[in-house]
Amino acid sequence: MARSSGSSSEKLDSVSPAARVYLDYAGFTPIDPRVVAFMRPFLEGGVGNPAALHSHGLEARASLDGARAKVARLVGATPFGVVFTASATEANNLAIKGVALRARGRHLVTSAVEHVSVVNSCRDLEKQGWSVTWLPVDRDGFVEPEAVARALRADTALVSIMAANGEIGTLQSVREIGRIARARGVPFHVDGVGAVGRLPLSVEECAVDLLALSSNDLYGPPGCGALWVRQDVPLAPIILGGGQEAGYRSGTENLPAIVGMGMAADFARHERAAEVARLAPLRDRLLDGVLERVTDARVTGPRGPRRLPHHASVVVPGVKADAVLLELDMRGVAASSGSACNLTTGEPSHVLRAIGCSRDEYEGSLCFTLGRWTTAAEIDMVLDVLPGVVSRLRRLASR
Repeated sequence: MARSSGSSSEKLDSVSPAARVYLDYAGFTPIDPRVVAFMRPFLEGGVGNPAALHSHGLEARASLDGARAKVARLVGATPFGVVFTASATEANNLAIKGVALRARGRHLVTSAVEHVSVVNSCRDLEKQGWSVTWLPVDRDGFVEPEAVARALRADTALVSIMAANGEIGTLQSVREIGRIARARGVPFHVDGVGAVGRLPLSVEECAVDLLALSSNDLYGPPGCGALWVRQDVPLAPIILGGGQEAGYRSGTENLPAIVGMGMAADFARHERAAEVARLAPLRDRLLDGVLERVTDARVTGPRGPRRLPHHASVVVPGVKADAVLLELDMRGVAASSGSACNLTTGEPSHVLRAIGCSRDEYEGSLCFTLGRWTTAAEIDMVLDVLPGVVSRLRRLASR
């Protein structure tokens, strides 16, 4: 693999797929081969519709219910509250719009650093007459629980605060916020993507009423998600049809993906602690190495236990993130610049702006997310390549 020579005309060697380093687990998590093996009979066999009364349908229903129980166990929840969706984005939409459509109040509380599916759902409701309180965050991206308490009103229909931020790795005080909302009788929605499966999150201990999950973030198949709904929370469906998923989400269930999500949830529940113990030191090795070798680089989000164990994000002034990512990719390293859902719009990250990053900083935002197959050798490869890439691009930008 070619090293940076400092020349703007240097030739970048391509690399074989086998030599590539993948550090974009937050953008897309590879499916665990054990999950693929479990799904295969459902893709290849004559699986019935779970709503059918014949034996094939009854077998499909049993598999569907089994997956529901596995997902529920991961978050300490009751199985009958699990509603399968096509994504966590859909689950967030169902939670926010579904509660709003059934609530008497027309006020929502959320934060300035939520995922775009939450942000845009709230903005859509604002256009229809709901009022939204957008809570600010500090420089590490934390929402103060006391700020949530102050924002609550008599007509507040929902509090929506994510468990973990996918762009800067911040873990929110979900337990404290949940207790505040519960004491005031306000439903509490949590976008659990990124945190669930990596850190313990119990809907009972955290007083969560609605929890959105993603299959792919659990090393399961894409195109599948879930929303857990507490039984006494009024929720209107946003997809109408045959009344599947207890009437909350119509459409024939994607059984192969759902059973895959269930198996992935089981693996996450059993292996989470060991994976966190392995990934957190690798994360710190990467962050410390970048700060040591790249001048003026700064970590975004907190350090230590209040950060996702697999998440390393930095801003590097003086370069454009897309140029850095392109050169890293040509050298065999796949990384990102934050939320994959934001990249399609080309807009500056609302998260980085909310934590006070300057334009020069958020234009140089880099995000490395580690996963089940990340090795120390791969981290060292990134640390070997990244400083030369940044130095070269800074020299080009200064001409």
